[in-house]
Amino acid sequence: MDLILLEINPIAFHLGPIPVRWYGLLIVSGIILAYFVGQREAVKRGLPEDFLADLLLWAVPISIICARIYYVAMSWDAYRETPSRIIEIWNGGIAIHGALIGAFITAYVFTRIKNISFLRVADILAPSLLIGQIIGRWGNFMNQEAYGGPVSRTFLENLMLPDWIINQMYVADLGTYVHPTFLYESLWNVVGLIILLVLRKVNLHRGEIFFSYLIWYSIGRFYIESMRTDSLYLVGDLRSAQVVSIIGIVVGLGAIIYRRIKTKPVVNYLDNK
Repeated sequence: MDLILLEINPIAFHLGPIPVRWYGLLIVSGIILAYFVGQREAVKRGLPEDFLADLLLWAVPISIICARIYYVAMSWDAYRETPSRIIEIWNGGIAIHGALIGAFITAYVFTRIKNISFLRVADILAPSLLIGQIIGRWGNFMNQEAYGGPVSRTFLENLMLPDWIINQMYVADLGTYVHPTFLYESLWNVVGLIILLVLRKVNLHRGEIFFSYLIWYSIGRFYIESMRTDSLYLVGDLRSAQVVSIIGIVVGLGAIIYRRIKTKPVVNYLDNK
């Protein structure tokens, strides 16, 4: 019997002639939820009540710009002849690593201006970063993008996935089902979120929750990236996301070890100073 595949419409609704896409709605939803979770913890940890809102006013637009710059830089051959397309972000083309780099730089500068420890803020917001990424990946699902190589429907059914996910993993242009790598990364980040929330209770040294986020996300992204068919490349077969992931793992581990040896006196996560 032939299977009837119901394709999910990436457009949620229209505001007059303007289409509002699920991708944008999910990204915004992720940012809002991440904000409320982060705000609650930030106030509990003694940060000024308006600190996070002020930070986001800068971090969100800068992160979007950096996400676009990263994507264009890694796909320069596609824009070399028509540089006017660089600003056409509405046609797609942003990269999470670019957004994270932009967010980290913005937060570092902002905390320096406010005379607040960057690592104190980074520890507080690390779970919120994962919340945003967990929800944001479902925007890729709605757009039917960021998927992996071909698989059979039986393979997807054996993963115990519901039909509405399996059906969306059938890419008509390819004539095949594909790995739901968006889902792999989203679930990996769910596990990471649980780990970070547990680590809060352990009261680690300052910075170690953030560095644990860096390590956890980078490990998952490195392996999941190898399954994807839409990777950005640095040179030849060198995938940029895997290179950045390796850097993230090395920086995270190196920072934890170095600070454990060198940082005196020790300041822990629950120390509000």
